[in-house]
Parts: sequence; structure tokens; C-alpha cells
Amino acid sequence: MTRMNPLLELTRIVQAVAQASGQAEQVELIVESIHRAIGVDVCSLYISQPDHSMLLAASHGLDPRSVGHSLLPEGTGLVGLAARSRHPVNIAEAASHPDFRYIAETHEEEFHSFCGVPLVRSGEVIGVLVVQAREARLMSEEELAFLVTLSAQLALALPAEPQQFSNALSTTRQVRGVKGAPGIGIGKVQTCDQFDLYSVSDKPCSDPEATLKRWYSLLEQVSREVEEERCALGADVSESVAAVFSAYQMLLSDNHLREGVAERIRAGQWLPGALRQTVQHFADIFLAMEDPYLRARHEDLYHLGNKLYSAWHGEDNTVPADGSGPVVLVGSKVSVSDIASCDPDRLQGIVCFEGSALSHTAVLANALGIPAVMGTGTLKSLNDGDPIIVDGNFGQAILHPSASVKKEFRRLQQADRTLQGELAELVNEPAVTTDGEQLRLFANTGLLADISPGIANGAEGVGLYRTEMPFMVSETFPSEDEQEYIYRQVLEAYAGKPVYMRTLDIGGDKPLPYFPIIEDNPALGWRGIRFCLDNSSLLMTQLRAMLRAAGDADNLRILLPMVSNTGEIDKLRALLDDALEQLAEEGIAVRRPPVGIMVEVPAAISLLPTWASRIDFISIGSNDLSQYLLALDRNNPRVAAAYDHLHPAVLREVARIARFAQDSKLPLSLCGEMASDPAAVLVLAGLGIRTLSMSASKIPRIKWLLRSTAAGEAATLAGQVLAMEDAASIREALQANLRERGLGRLLGDQ
Repeated sequence: MTRMNPLLELTRIVQAVAQASGQAEQVELIVESIHRAIGVDVCSLYISQPDHSMLLAASHGLDPRSVGHSLLPEGTGLVGLAARSRHPVNIAEAASHPDFRYIAETHEEEFHSFCGVPLVRSGEVIGVLVVQAREARLMSEEELAFLVTLSAQLALALPAEPQQFSNALSTTRQVRGVKGAPGIGIGKVQTCDQFDLYSVSDKPCSDPEATLKRWYSLLEQVSREVEEERCALGADVSESVAAVFSAYQMLLSDNHLREGVAERIRAGQWLPGALRQTVQHFADIFLAMEDPYLRARHEDLYHLGNKLYSAWHGEDNTVPADGSGPVVLVGSKVSVSDIASCDPDRLQGIVCFEGSALSHTAVLANALGIPAVMGTGTLKSLNDGDPIIVDGNFGQAILHPSASVKKEFRRLQQADRTLQGELAELVNEPAVTTDGEQLRLFANTGLLADISPGIANGAEGVGLYRTEMPFMVSETFPSEDEQEYIYRQVLEAYAGKPVYMRTLDIGGDKPLPYFPIIEDNPALGWRGIRFCLDNSSLLMTQLRAMLRAAGDADNLRILLPMVSNTGEIDKLRALLDDALEQLAEEGIAVRRPPVGIMVEVPAAISLLPTWASRIDFISIGSNDLSQYLLALDRNNPRVAAAYDHLHPAVLREVARIARFAQDSKLPLSLCGEMASDPAAVLVLAGLGIRTLSMSASKIPRIKWLLRSTAAGEAATLAGQVLAMEDAASIREALQANLRERGLGRLLGDQ
């Protein structure tokens, strides 16, 4: 306890609370004053609610995101014990007490000691004052006497009705979305009002020829604007930033967009209607996909379509430059143009009511280091100038934050910037464990514009290149020359580094607009390698394009999706032999690339010994494998909560594959969400998996984790969790390990 005059401190605190302008300020004053007075790590105030549950009304030391949200049912935990006993609870090691209940969102696991004192007025418990310390110790008699005396006086100073606290706390509101870009931003709301292309109705076109000229002129105008926006961000923009603008330029010059609109104009549709129909046609294709990476591409199409529509109106739809101080862009669909037009020195964050973490808005925010939260839903209560905090680490925004919440988030912001600086220093460093085991971290990609982010984040290759992308944005099957050009860009960008190109994987959630497949159960239907072999001319064209693109280079790897029987591999290899022979006869020099399979279908696991002599490597597709093993659709809200790739059945099958790969000396990699989940990576490293492929933005954090971990310790940990019985216990154990080793920041701790 810090040295103080108890009587003076009591008087000062009670007087300050009495003079506070409102209940929210009162509770903040209480916890801050007690923290300073007795020098504890945590001081919190829980207030009794009408149903006798306890609401965390204020805290110094616990995660500020939990204030106003953490609710303990009546009689629950040590807080409940203090309330129902109406007596102080003073414990040196809180977690050892039978009434202890861990509240995950508060991140209180580092605090050992607990002292809770009830606030009683007219015989009723109206709250509990709690102090905690990292050191495992009992509060001294002097500290306890101070808290008991202060609690008695505070009970008289606080509001009589619990509902008054709910009203006081309601001004600070927490809204959740998804993580768009990491970091914490604090500023004032700047709304982005946009035209909505999808609200355009159909109308006849009175002069198609004049409208066509206007359309082609519009494309040139917007292309110039996109280049101006790129330049506005500075000449030294990163490759990741440049890639986003390159993607927009590619879409503007894409013949499918250009002629799609033109054909509809010729058919008699006015320009905005033709634009809406064309954009919606291609956007709907992506929107229907299960793969989140592919699904996010519909947002990019919408943003560009909206920009074209805005230009047609002849109005500037960018963020106003007036005002001063830090701002947070808020809107339904904050666009790349909105970001580019905002003063970078003022821009502190982005909140999108719609959108995903894989949209180009999120990609650009990541590249520029701007915290972003996507998909919050419409926030009608926000106005320009309202204070707001963007918490990109947890995918949430805090509206109208109180002074104490702002103060705590500024501390978190500084800690987060320190972490980002540490990660940036690792880009060119190898992913080597503390005991010398080296892993390789690859990027997943599927669009030419997404190549640069992988390289910028230190990717050592491409672990999954989704070749279906050119097929899906086309209105016919792409020609061999078209495919060869695209594949060559990827292979040359990663010259000297392996590029695993997956053969055409359509069907299921990835339909082709010009080749519809109608099935009762598409997830188990005509997809992946099955579709390709039944359409062998398409597969032959693709194989020839891949071989020609690689030429004499040795970095091409051919990856077969959804393999479930031996004949599929044999037929593919026969087609590859034919392609090599054809190209040789044509005088085109190419190499025979390694061929491997994606283990996604559970049946493939048992057949690996049969296939060992037929394949050159194995890649685990953890997303589909987990879903098929658990019979759970992770995108179905009714069952998504039950999905976890740390389920013991999934981990044991992954371990089985890893053992086989090691015994047979076949290279093994793993891609999917599992590869970027810090808890899962501990297990994967412990199982001996040495190649992981993930979204480019996730590479630095996983590299930091691996460089802070011993492979031997990971192996021991993997053995322990493989014996556990449920995913929740496994995840809890793995996250506890990360926190114990000071790696809690990977989980969002600060």
C-alpha cells in the first residue's frame, strides 16, 4: 500500500464523487482514485442490477472493452460471494477458491489476489468494490479497513436505482464487426455519404450510340481519377497499396465489364441501369461463394461500380477536407477513394457497416496501417464529430467513449504500435524456432493484384494459387493463351520460390456463370478434380497453360483438389504426360513439375499409403477437411459456433497425416484458417509440419510466434492436447501457454 493519510484520502474521494457531474463520471472517479490511493493493479466497481446480477460499471486495470458489458449472474464468482455474504472477501490466490469464476473478456488471469467489499445501503447490496493485484498476497488490515470505510460512504453517494447506472453507461456503446485491419484508432466520426448503384432502376435508353460514347469516356475518366488517388497517397507507397489501385485499373480495362455494359446499352438500357446489371451479375457470382477470399471480391466490384455511377452524376463523392484533428471514416461501404481523399495525417481508423476483412478497403487499410472494423451493421446514432474508438484487433468500435475508456485505449494503442514495429522488423527474417527448426510461411492468393501483399509480408512462396479466378470473372472458358499470361505473372513474381497452383476447382460454392451446375448437394457433387477429369479438354488446356507459363523455371507445383480415389491421380498424370509430349513436339521447352494432392476429403487419409508412389507432395486443406470431418458448415450461423479446427478429431487426423508424410519422406504443407490461428500453429509446429500457407497479412504474426517458440516444447504441448477430449479445453490450454510465455498479444491481449 502506498503511504497516505487514510482520513484525507477518504474525504477527498467522497467529496470528488459527490461533485461529479453524472453517474458515469462518479464510477470512473471511484476506481481511479482508489487505484492511486492504495497502489493496486486493478480497481473495479460492480453494480447490482434489477435481477441481482452484477454489472462491471467501471474498472482501472481490466480490459476496457468489458466495462458496461461483463455481467455476472446473481451469486456468481467471488463478486457474488462478497454480495451474498455481505462481508469482505480477501484472497491471496483467487483462482484456487471454489467460487472463483474466470471472466474471459476482462483478461484478469494475470492478477492473483482478490479483495471484494460489498456496498450496502438500507440493508440491500447495491454493488461490490473489487481490488486485485498481480502479486499473490492478502490485502493488509490497513488496506481492508480503508476499503470497508470507503465502501460504506460510497454506498450513500451512489444512485438509488440500478437502472440509473445502465442509463449512465449507455452513452458509451460497444459494437462488434469483423477485424478489417489491426490497431487502435481514436478520433471523431467523418461520415462517407455515397451514391448507391444498386438502388438504380431500369430505364430505356433514347440514344444508344451517344450513351456508348459516354460510357467509354467514363471509363477513361475514372481510370485517371484512380491514378490521381494513388498519387495522392505519395510516390513511395508500398507494393501492397499500389496493388489495390492496380486491381481497380485492371477491372476498368477488363473487357467483360466494358462490353457487358456496352451490350446492355445496345439492348436499350440506360447507362446507370446497364452498369448496375453488369456489376450485379459478376458480384452475385462471387457473393454466392463459400470461400471468404473469393466472396469478398464482390465488394471490390461494387466499390468500382459506385465510383463509375458517381462520376456519371458528375459529382465528387470523396470525403470533405474541412475540419481538423483525428478522424475515423464511417459509412456503409467506405471506399478506396474515400481513404485516398482523406488527409493521411488525420485518418485514424475506418468503420464499415458492411464488408469483410478481405475486401480491398481492408487490404488498403492493412497496407497503410489504418485500424479498420468491417461489417458492424448500420449505426444510425452516429453523427459527424461524435467521438469514436476503432479497435481493429478485436473487430469492434466504441461509440461515445468516456474519458477513462479513452485513456485506457491510448495505452493499448501505444502497446499495439510497439508490437507492429516489432513485426515489421521480422519481414526479411526466417521463421526459425528458438531451437533451430526452420519453417516456411507461404501466401494464399488468386488475383494478380494480390501478389504484392504476399511479397511485402515476407512470403517464401505461394502455398495455394486459386486458378479458378480467371474462369469465374469470364463469360466463356479462358483460352490457353489467356491462362498462360496470368500464370506467368505469378510464377515470375515469385521466381525461385515455389508456387502451388491448384487445378480448376469449381462446383460447390464456386459456380461458373456460363456453365451452371444444378445439384441437390453441391458440396458432395461435381466439383474439383471430378469436374476437371470429366471435362478433360479443359484440364488439358489448363495444364498446357501452366507448363508454358513456367517454361524452364522450376518453381511450378501442380496441386489436385478434392481427390478421393486412386484413378483420379492416375488420369491426371496421364493427361500431364500428354501435355508434356504435345509441347515437346511443338518445340516448346518445359519442365515436368511436381504433382501433389490436397487432403480435404477424409477418405484420402486412409489412401495416402496407396498414393505415396504417385505423388510428390501433400497439402492439407484444413478448412474443407475440418468441415467434412465434423459435418459442420462454418458459414452456417446455426451451427458455426460448434465448428473449431482444434476439435480433437481434426487434430488427430492432421497428426496422422503428418506421421505418414514424415515416414514416407513426402513434403507436407497446410493451408486454410488453421495456418494463421496462433493456438493451432503451436500444435502444427509440434507435429512436425514445416510449411504453412495463409493470408499474406497474417504472416508477420505467425513468424513472430514461431521465432518465440521452441519446436521441442511445441511437440510436448501437441502430445498433451492430442489426449484432450474437446476443442474448448484444447484451445484454453494453448492460449494459456501463449499468455504464460508473454505472447498474449497474438490473442489481442495488451
